[in-house]
Amino acid sequence: MRFSTFVAALLPVGAVFAETWNVTVGGNNTLTFNPTSVNATNGDTIAFTFVSKNHTVTQSSFASPCTNLTTTAGETILDSGFQFIQPDATSFPVYSFNMANATTPLWFYCRQANHCQQGMVFAVNPTAAKSFAAFQAAAMNSSSTSAPASSGGAPSTTPSASGSGTAPPATTSNAAGVIKAGSAAGLLLTGAGLVAGLVL
Repeated sequence: MRFSTFVAALLPVGAVFAETWNVTVGGNNTLTFNPTSVNATNGDTIAFTFVSKNHTVTQSSFASPCTNLTTTAGETILDSGFQFIQPDATSFPVYSFNMANATTPLWFYCRQANHCQQGMVFAVNPTAAKSFAAFQAAAMNSSSTSAPASSGGAPSTTPSASGSGTAPPATTSNAAGVIKAGSAAGLLLTGAGLVAGLVL
């Protein structure tokens, strides 16, 4: 009886299991996102760690890789703002957002002058028809980089990317070791707590 209760209790936990995709921005003082793209699913978190120089993560579109994607009100949908990193830094800011609908690819660039034209772009769920390589090639052939009139900033909650291919503002954090709800660590702790409760 206890085992069946335990399995029934874990089924919802497994159903919401989400992955965190860690992306390094400016690793080894390069103009790169590493990895250059990820294949995320609903509920996954994309976390950008800024480790050098002064970069952004700014949402764009496949058609205009170096131009910020905006709402009808003219606000940039997702933009980390410039994240300046001291050369001797030991703590690095993390900017993240959650995927609510992973059916549409999302496209990003660094809006620092000429970084996009040097190929500093990133993709979530690129397709064969709209590949990362094609997106990066278009960025490198772009004539200018646009700067958002209004940055997404860093609100206190973590919103989710929407199905339209756009993502709202995300959260920025300097804290390492924080366990998020829905993260692998959070789910493992929940499962361990359930097991302990059932055994006792």
